[in-house]
Amino acid sequence: MGNRGPAGGVESPMRNPTGFSVFLFASLALGADPALTVYNQNFATVRETIPLSLKQGVTQVRFAGATAHMEPESVILRDPAGKHALQILEQNYRADPVSVERLLALYEGQTIDFLVRQGERTQIVRGKIVRSGYVPRAPVPQQYYMPQPAQPSAQPIIEVEGKLRFELPGTPLFPALADDTVLKPTLDWLIQSAQPGGFDAELCYVTGELNWSADYNLIAQGSGDDLDLVGWVTIDNKSGKTFENARIKLMAGDVNKLAPRGTPGVVGGVAGGMHMAGPMAPPPVSEKSFDEYHLYTLERLATLHDGETKQVEFVRASGIQSRLVYVYDGAKIDLNRYQGWNWEALRNDAGFGAQSNPKVWVMREVVNSQANHLGIPLPAGRTRFYRRDTDGRLEFTGEDNIQHTPQGETVRVLTGAAFDLVGERRRLNFRIDHQRSMIEESFEIKVRNRKQTPVEVRVVEHLYRWFTWEIQLNSSPFKKTDARTIEFTVPLALDEEKVITYQVRYTW
Repeated sequence: MGNRGPAGGVESPMRNPTGFSVFLFASLALGADPALTVYNQNFATVRETIPLSLKQGVTQVRFAGATAHMEPESVILRDPAGKHALQILEQNYRADPVSVERLLALYEGQTIDFLVRQGERTQIVRGKIVRSGYVPRAPVPQQYYMPQPAQPSAQPIIEVEGKLRFELPGTPLFPALADDTVLKPTLDWLIQSAQPGGFDAELCYVTGELNWSADYNLIAQGSGDDLDLVGWVTIDNKSGKTFENARIKLMAGDVNKLAPRGTPGVVGGVAGGMHMAGPMAPPPVSEKSFDEYHLYTLERLATLHDGETKQVEFVRASGIQSRLVYVYDGAKIDLNRYQGWNWEALRNDAGFGAQSNPKVWVMREVVNSQANHLGIPLPAGRTRFYRRDTDGRLEFTGEDNIQHTPQGETVRVLTGAAFDLVGERRRLNFRIDHQRSMIEESFEIKVRNRKQTPVEVRVVEHLYRWFTWEIQLNSSPFKKTDARTIEFTVPLALDEEKVITYQVRYTW
């Protein structure tokens, strides 16, 4: 027997051609002091401390604490103190933990026992594994952290008493674990060191299937427009590994993440300075700028189990002023009909944009400023709106997604369609003159208020036919909001209808 290794494994001295000593370690225990930086693009950076005891020469180390979705080429193993220079001669990553299918593959060509149950009786049947039916897990770079369908399994072929069966005759009874099995995702290293010594090494790598998102619950009290805000971060761990008492950071922003090996790339918070309602404990999440992004740190250590979804409150504020906005965007375009059309064909099609949408959208605008009890970087997430009824109960009134919103910007969210506001849009005229490279088009737009209060509606018109246009006639003043959009502001009294007409000329 060799000497006992630092993780309770057995050292077996060997010799290599260079004359250096080679030692084989059994699996190291899980790393200590785990730290995670989770990105809201379904990946994370993992940092752990692992004990290493290296001999002069080459040492083989097995670490059975990796995730099942790590990027092996992202691994960094180093001495944080800088006293030991490490050279990894070889690294092998195994993410196929032992399973029935895996063991069948490892015993392929051999005869094993199968336990067959018939009612209350059991018997042992001997069968030769001609084919296991095992299909290896798709490598992580091909999955690139996207949900994948279950891998199809080929049919096993078992020979029993000289006849082939395309199914297992019973429950396989394996004599022992094969030498080539691992119980957890595992890293095997051949590490060369110029000097012997034991120290705590830092292991760092990138893994998929760790994600986080932000959710905001906004509550309107009574019939007013002031809001209370409660924000949550949700952390989702499907990495195949549990992190005990981990330091967790959350990175918000569009971090450029290259896709491994030609896979399409994915381009991928939370608040200091909050005005809290009443005396509160310090926030469980702190925020700071980091490079071109925002980094949010959970103030407490947290255990993140594999397969677990964990929520942490990160922001709470009250007295936020919002503005209710009604928008009528009346053009209705059948995207399926025009799929694959070029711009010239769209411009010349008489039916393009002639259909009408009767719904008037309800939107909320909130200025993200300290004067409005916010003034914090808000990471992208889902925003849910509630209003308290006269009986004191909360009622859900709509939801939408917001993008990353810096301090000082305005958050605009769509909550639904107004029940008592109606829009109507019809085209009055369409004329195309190919010789003069010109199109003239006119519209009539009606908006009606059936509410018990006066409202103001923004009527939005998209000048979608071409890039150069001119409004020739208009019944109401408008403003140009961008290169191809105009907007009319329409105040409506109780039970009032107003009509807007305009004519546009396109030239090219």
